[in-house]
Amino acid sequence: NRPDFTKLTCVSNPSKPNFLLILADDLGIGDVGCYGNDTIRTPNIDSLAKDGVRLTQHIAAAAVCTPSRAAFLTGRYPIRSGWASLQWFAAVRGLPPNETTFARILYQQGYSTALVGKWHMGVNCNTRHDHCHHPLNHGFDYFYGMPFTLLNECQGSDDPELAKSLQDTYWFYTQMITLAVFTLVIGKLANLFPVKWKIIICLAICGLLHFISWFSSYGFTKHWNCILMRNHDITEQPMNLQKTTSNMLKEYHSFIFHFFFLFLKTPETTVIKIHQLSLGLLLANGKTQLLDVIDKEDLKNTTFIYFASDHGGFLEAHRGNSQLGGWNGIYKGGKGMGGWEGGIRVPGIVRWPGVLPAGTVIDEPTSLMDIYPTVVQLAGGKVPQDRVMDGHTLLPLLQGTEQHSRHEFLFHYCGVFLHAVRWHQKDSDHYATPVFQPEASGACFRRGICPCFGDGVTHHDPPLLFNLSQDPSEANPLSADTAPVFDAVVRRIRRAVEEHRKTLTPVPQQLSPHNNIWKPWLQPCCGTFPFCGCHEENNKV
Repeated sequence: NRPDFTKLTCVSNPSKPNFLLILADDLGIGDVGCYGNDTIRTPNIDSLAKDGVRLTQHIAAAAVCTPSRAAFLTGRYPIRSGWASLQWFAAVRGLPPNETTFARILYQQGYSTALVGKWHMGVNCNTRHDHCHHPLNHGFDYFYGMPFTLLNECQGSDDPELAKSLQDTYWFYTQMITLAVFTLVIGKLANLFPVKWKIIICLAICGLLHFISWFSSYGFTKHWNCILMRNHDITEQPMNLQKTTSNMLKEYHSFIFHFFFLFLKTPETTVIKIHQLSLGLLLANGKTQLLDVIDKEDLKNTTFIYFASDHGGFLEAHRGNSQLGGWNGIYKGGKGMGGWEGGIRVPGIVRWPGVLPAGTVIDEPTSLMDIYPTVVQLAGGKVPQDRVMDGHTLLPLLQGTEQHSRHEFLFHYCGVFLHAVRWHQKDSDHYATPVFQPEASGACFRRGICPCFGDGVTHHDPPLLFNLSQDPSEANPLSADTAPVFDAVVRRIRRAVEEHRKTLTPVPQQLSPHNNIWKPWLQPCCGTFPFCGCHEENNKV
């Protein structure tokens, strides 16, 4: 059932505004007109920047979805909560219950909170119905959207996206086992091999079990992961992508007429539409519809609007010769690359008419984690005092009372591995960089996405050092010969890394092999497992 939004009333005190936070997925900084794109029109996003504040060094805390979103919601580096990534909807781990989201604090301050779009931070712990990691258990009153994410598999694509290289490996082993069984059978029948039938049968059974173990999950991704939920109920399994965007817009409109706080997480499909149709419905028409509602309800001057992306564009996402995953402008790298600017530098726009100066551009390092203390402060709450908080309030910068970022250092992780460090002096140290495939392609096309460790990365000692103010594309690393301060800068950054690591405490890793494998008993199911399937419109009488 839909909630009764008519019971909600809007705040009139501008010191405690309404909040509309829009977090796009896989949207590259180069995709947006006000950040330099002159081929794709984004007039509605550009209008936000014209009427508000544009952040030019807005940095994601991770270069992939789940850890970036965890950091955004908690104001803390994802390594503090054990986050690296999340592959399976039906996996044990999720956003830990001891993490306090800004939604929970706003709820305690009297706000009504909703999340419409993508969650991607776990659902269940022990059974398919416990919903221990569900948004409603992390401070949100209302949820409509995808508890997991949108993959190529959801669109019926022949090009798998989920663990592509791992699937290729599993399929290769399956083929080898099949070939071995076939060879042994032929050899046995032709009296070429003195092998017992029992051995052949055992090998065949092992091969079949191996195939079933991985194909039962990866082969049915569309049914297991491509799900829409309203609160605790599954409304579509698998989701109907033809109607997903319009359905989400209806939910936005239903809530925004009488909202206090709304957090919109846009799915990848909107980003794909940006590149396929020149402008996606949600980030273009949809967003302007939301703004029209705000203006019509006379909420413009009492609404704090924030727009950003969770990380850089997905360079490896393509269909044929068409790139679908976003463009990162002049910045090297993209999604999955925790050190290169293209993976972590994202658009960041804030609008609050009458409070924040219109048309302002801030070229100081800021982070998605900074939204946490910012909205908590505006809502009259307090950030948790019992843990390390990595975000800093943006209000002094946004209002012009401070000219410099409070971040002296920002630490750029790829999974649990520290790949780079940004110093406020606008220098960047790279300890590890991905190995591009092909070498000069600027991406990891053969792997599907760049790894964080192993033979897919190159370690640098001394680290690569770039002056981002003069070399934002990170094309010309400095050295002791070209920069007299090289050794001093490297020593200072290394000391900062040591100090940062002292603040880390051991936590359970959400991406441990046991936690992240598909577990049938945790699989949310509309119907009787494994025969899951439903569509909301078909259930209406």
